[in-house]
Amino acid sequence: MSLEASMIVIDNSEWMRNGDYTPNRLAAQNEAVNLIFSSKTQANRESTVGLMTMAGKSPEVLVTLTSDVGKILSALHGVKISNKADFMTGIQIAQLALKHRQNRNQRQRIVVFVGSPVEADERTLVKLAKKMKKNNVAVDIVNFGEEAENTAKLEAFINNVNNSDNSHLVSIPPGPHILSDMLISTPIIAGEEGAPSGFGGGGGDFEFGVDPNLDPELALALRISLEEEKARQEAEAAKQGGGSSGSGDKSMGESSSSQAAQVSGESMAIDSKAPASGEQQKHEDMSAEDAELQAALAMSMGDNNNAQGGAVPDEDVNMDDLSEQDQLQRALEMSMNNDSAEANNEMLSAVLSSLPGVDQNDERIQKALEDLQDKKDKEGKKDDDK
Repeated sequence: MSLEASMIVIDNSEWMRNGDYTPNRLAAQNEAVNLIFSSKTQANRESTVGLMTMAGKSPEVLVTLTSDVGKILSALHGVKISNKADFMTGIQIAQLALKHRQNRNQRQRIVVFVGSPVEADERTLVKLAKKMKKNNVAVDIVNFGEEAENTAKLEAFINNVNNSDNSHLVSIPPGPHILSDMLISTPIIAGEEGAPSGFGGGGGDFEFGVDPNLDPELALALRISLEEEKARQEAEAAKQGGGSSGSGDKSMGESSSSQAAQVSGESMAIDSKAPASGEQQKHEDMSAEDAELQAALAMSMGDNNNAQGGAVPDEDVNMDDLSEQDQLQRALEMSMNNDSAEANNEMLSAVLSSLPGVDQNDERIQKALEDLQDKKDKEGKKDDDK
């Protein structure tokens, strides 16, 4: 899958209380958001995803572009249902948020969930679609709940924003099915190549034997552990073969170092270009409408940062920037943060023992499990004292 920066726009209007999707529209939507985030970051580890709402007082950016699933899950947990959804403003603010992406090589994409009536007329939607197409922004729409009323308008929007089949409309009527399950085989998740690895509908052909749709944090922890084990084995093999290979190994080592330096240099070059590109955009002429949207985006980010203790939106914490211990701790803690931590520990041990290349005695995993259990014991003791 291509390198992308994606903004997911969710519907948190009053219509999302309806229970025609299991268990209700809002919860079904949240599960689908988790699926989309996992599919994009697993397909390309340099892809980033942001999250925003389009109802309430006004559309609001909850999470700027990130590869940290913890931020997305935390934001989803705090979403409140309120008022009507503003499809037009939500799309435009999402497009402005994409301009803040640090990696200019990322393609821009907006994934919007529409679970309430779209009030804008078709002519206005077409005008917005053409603007998105001109700015090279692809748009995917998940049309559910009010799909009968919205389909004609949204089809007109997609037809005008579509560029070489890069935008899609998926309409999912109510039923006994799960919304996220219905998305797996659609172009929004599968793309043109079909369902990505780990997201097939076979029920058992998942990476590490764990369904990332149900437990993306555990899947991430297992993937990290397996990669570390592979690196360790490769290092041992290289060390053992050092004496016999002689100058050949030295040459290979020098080649690897040269390649690493080249990759590092390219990364620095990309980073150095980003600010310059940002400065260029600052000097672009903006219409009065764009200026208002820019102010709305800034207010949205500012309100969200204050709620999160003043975090700087452009300085997202990337999982790759954390230590390996912190990555495992973060992933496992979110995956197992419930009242059955001990049972989950046993389950995890059973899963680890069945996986090739994963050391179930990995100190980081064991330490993470122990810390979680200690935390649960302390919380339980506090509850008993009360």
